[in-house]
Amino acid sequence: MTGTVIFDPLIPWPVLAIVAAIAVSGVILALWRGLSGWALRGLAALVVIAALSGPVYQIEDRAPLTDIVLMIEDESASQTLSDRADQTAQAADELAAEIESRDNTELRRIRVGDSDGDEGTQVMAALNEALAEEPRARVAGVLVVSDGIVHDADQAPDLPAPMHLLQTGRDTDWDRRLIVRNAPAFAIIGEPVTLTLRVEDSGASPAGATTAPLEISVDGGAPEQFNIPIGVDVELPITLPHGGRNVIQFTVPEAEGELTERNNTALIQMNGVRDRLRVLLVSGEPHPGGRTWRNLLKSDSSVDLVHFTILRPPEKQDGVPVDELSLIAFPTRELFLEKINDFDLIIFDRYKRRGILPAIYLDNVTNYINEGGAVLIAAGPDFATADSIFRSPLAPILPAQPTARVIEERYVPMVTELGERHPVTSNLGNPDEWGAWLRQIDVKHRSGELLMTGLDDRPLLVLDRVGEGRVAMLASDHAWLWSRGFEGGGPQLELLRRLAHWMMKEPELEEEALWAEANGQSMRIIRQTLNDEVGPVTVTRPNGDTLEITLEEISPGRFEAQYFGPEIGLYRLQEGEHSAVIGLGPAAPKEFERTIATGEILEPALEQMRGGVIRLEEGLPSIRNVRTGRPAAGRGWIGLTPRNAYETRDVTQAGLLPPWLVLLLAGGFLLAGWLREGRR
Repeated sequence: MTGTVIFDPLIPWPVLAIVAAIAVSGVILALWRGLSGWALRGLAALVVIAALSGPVYQIEDRAPLTDIVLMIEDESASQTLSDRADQTAQAADELAAEIESRDNTELRRIRVGDSDGDEGTQVMAALNEALAEEPRARVAGVLVVSDGIVHDADQAPDLPAPMHLLQTGRDTDWDRRLIVRNAPAFAIIGEPVTLTLRVEDSGASPAGATTAPLEISVDGGAPEQFNIPIGVDVELPITLPHGGRNVIQFTVPEAEGELTERNNTALIQMNGVRDRLRVLLVSGEPHPGGRTWRNLLKSDSSVDLVHFTILRPPEKQDGVPVDELSLIAFPTRELFLEKINDFDLIIFDRYKRRGILPAIYLDNVTNYINEGGAVLIAAGPDFATADSIFRSPLAPILPAQPTARVIEERYVPMVTELGERHPVTSNLGNPDEWGAWLRQIDVKHRSGELLMTGLDDRPLLVLDRVGEGRVAMLASDHAWLWSRGFEGGGPQLELLRRLAHWMMKEPELEEEALWAEANGQSMRIIRQTLNDEVGPVTVTRPNGDTLEITLEEISPGRFEAQYFGPEIGLYRLQEGEHSAVIGLGPAAPKEFERTIATGEILEPALEQMRGGVIRLEEGLPSIRNVRTGRPAAGRGWIGLTPRNAYETRDVTQAGLLPPWLVLLLAGGFLLAGWLREGRR
């Protein structure tokens, strides 16, 4: 029970102040005039003013509430190092027993694990969530049992109670960490890119260690080993061996006595791109399709195009030497003998034999293909004549043979069943909405993959692999009709772009491929194939465990599956003869960027809340009560602030000046004053 006097004025406080001022003025006037009853008149006025202020005696029935202590137990990945988990569990249990034995005190234990993604230890986020469920007026203190490696210390709440860090870890702890300071997402194939690496020792590292071994592995291959200095930035040139994703793994072998080897490995995934794709376009004569090829290739800033058009019409007979008809000299020897291997793709657009390219040059083109080059034949009417490029040393490597017939009829190109599965021609849109072409060169399919057909299912687009290189044939010169919107047009730009990029061996257009796309620690496994079925993919985890995953067909020729990798590191995929590697998780997990226990991160927040850092290695602290605003930590002890919170169960009020008493007192004082003045 507690009693207090409160006021509930009958008139507003400003009006009451005016009344009091008038009463005081009247008393002063009576005193100035020498009236002997001025004091009694003043007492009467005082009684009236006190009555108007409404004094009430309030009695509250209060029930005391317990103090609440929040204990946050850090169970993140860095707390699994050494014996920190045991330190945490033992200290938390002993502190819980001591706090629960205190009078009028409750304990809330909050466990904080690893956050989703790579956000590190979110202690303050957990504390704010706990405070949202508890009345802050009852919180007597916060105890954080952790190694101090907290990644959201800037979100510390403002509390009237102290917060303390009970720090795990040992003075003898030390760790070695590999840091990759710069890792570009892209690099040019064949050109070195410089990465900056650093090996750092922290904590009580062994004396005398000046260098550390470094192993480098590309796409899961055999590692190469180097020695690099410790504590110094090292610039390391890396050359990507192929296009597409290159997975580079840097590893520093675990040293004896260090806390963990989880931060000794860094996975870097870089896409290899070509600097400039060099294309040679040879047009046999000017025609609308030549502009289409030129516009396509010139629109790509990564393509260097060399284009020659033979301007002499075949029917012209004026005796002018062939080598005098070009606007510039056609450097046939330089292009087809000396620098042919500098080109990634050669396109013969409606080209026919005119003696400009001798047989030895075309024979060199055949060798160029066998050694890894690419040639595309865009056939026109000349392909069906006696001067056809087919009747040259290129004949053995061409996937289709002309029948000497040119078909001048309307037809709509169609994608074959195989073409529906091939990345060059799959998902090109609805063929029912495509415009027609008006010319097709009749050819016989000899080898390779038939992806598109024309009139009466005659071969229209054929792709083939020859030796290390690739050959493609488009048996029509009317693809340009689509670009002009004839009868609604069609996907001409996308088709020719994919065709050119397939010939230049872009990884995303390979018809038989296995790869994976990472998203955090999940991966989407993708298998592209021309077959109707694929086998299960064998996944090898970083620790060596394997499992098989069955893929589902989501579109013709494309099989996929989702997989969550439980570990951070390099995963190997294998399906038949196809293999791939992928890295899951961050290159350097945030939880292991700092592994040595420290109180420096939380010190600003602890000082603001008058708390301290106690190392558990030195023993468990005692707990004391401290007043609000006083230092709450010292050598071997920590303090909690009792809040003295209560709950009001009942309130009763009694007026101090009932009306009858006011009337009696005021009237008595006025009468006494009148009588005193009357006697005088």
